[in-house]
Amino acid sequence: MPSFDMVRFMKHKTYNIITLGCQMNKSDSERIAGYLENLGYKLNNDRYSSDLVVVNTCGVRQSAEDRIYGIIPRIKKKNPKAKIVLTGCLSNREDVKKRLKEKVDIWLPTVQIPNLKYQITNKFQIPNNKSQSCGYLKIKSKYSSMISAFVPIGNGCNNFCSYCVVPMARGGEVYRPAKDIVQEVENLVKIGYKEINLIAQNVNSYKSQITNNKFQTNSKLQITNSKQINFSGLLQMINSISGNFWIRFSTSHPKDMSDELIKIITNCKKVCRHIHLPAQSGDNEILKKMNRNYTAGHYKKLIKKIRRAMPDTSITTDAIVGFPGETREQFNNTAELFKEMKFDMAYVSKYSPRPGTAAENLDDNVSREEKKKREENLMRILRKTAWENNKQYIGEIVEVLIEGEKNNFYFGKIKTGKSVRIMNYELGIRNLVGKFVKVKIIKSRDFGLEGEIA
Repeated sequence: MPSFDMVRFMKHKTYNIITLGCQMNKSDSERIAGYLENLGYKLNNDRYSSDLVVVNTCGVRQSAEDRIYGIIPRIKKKNPKAKIVLTGCLSNREDVKKRLKEKVDIWLPTVQIPNLKYQITNKFQIPNNKSQSCGYLKIKSKYSSMISAFVPIGNGCNNFCSYCVVPMARGGEVYRPAKDIVQEVENLVKIGYKEINLIAQNVNSYKSQITNNKFQTNSKLQITNSKQINFSGLLQMINSISGNFWIRFSTSHPKDMSDELIKIITNCKKVCRHIHLPAQSGDNEILKKMNRNYTAGHYKKLIKKIRRAMPDTSITTDAIVGFPGETREQFNNTAELFKEMKFDMAYVSKYSPRPGTAAENLDDNVSREEKKKREENLMRILRKTAWENNKQYIGEIVEVLIEGEKNNFYFGKIKTGKSVRIMNYELGIRNLVGKFVKVKIIKSRDFGLEGEIA
């Protein structure tokens, strides 16, 4: 807890947070918001009149990095008295520091979030390091939703894919104790949350040591002394928590998707039938250059195994087009993978070299125009397969978690992660937001469904 003097110093101050990038960044921003409000700061939705502006950066793609070079100078120009904090993936990059030296007041590595109060009051400089710690995840979040919550289970990555900055930006893998995660989920369910999203750079490699004499969830599932649990065990523990809620998780790595985990997902009724499993490429040579540690054949067998165990599962993926040296034939292997696997959704990105990665040293020899063509090609295939998958829902009655209302429609998700727009219910008659509702699907779209209250 901050001292009385520090709270008094900050109680009339305002803050604003700008978040770029992944779910982990969004979750980190929620913890920063909770931290600042504990210090006495108040949220200000106007970044140009806030006392403190936190920019949570993403360095995964050049486009995300480029955005901060417009955002930060604009804020400083319109609000020169604001203290600007830069955190996230770019907080340790020396070239970024040089470029924004006169605009950023505090450079805050993610693991150093608990020390921000000292920087704000000029007590000391935060060391420039990538300490492997997830202690900052003990900070209580200010969740941005009252229905669905991000619950990080760890931080960092050990995989060193050749195109990815995450191991350099966040450090190696460290994981929260299972007890802390379960208690956070129990508290969320107790106050009415309906969807728990377990997140990490690689959830599948989770491991935790249970060190207390006997730890149990509120439904009496007991874990005894010194038992190390993996992600399968963590899912079982959370699935055993009393209450009506769904469990989602992201992101998984194909090399760590074990038979045991598939079996546990199948048997845990609260775990959603949606697996996001990044392929990145369908060509073995490109996968080797990417340091992904699996082959296209292994990936295909894995997807088929998942679908045999859970035929109703939605499979989504990531793919990078135009990786250095990718020939048209190699790209065609990725296109064939998309056709064969019939993904429900995919996040397709055009390769851009990232500083500090192994791939930065490769010749980025695929033109921008060719990358765009390949991206569009994959998206055409994806729209077709996603639409075909969605057609199978027509006439079915499914359970929908209502997330909100917009333009006179309710909208939500089903257990497989597909979005649903509800057509025939007059808003205001009964508030359905945050409730599970039976809906009959009457129409399919490329990446969503339409239905009516059953």
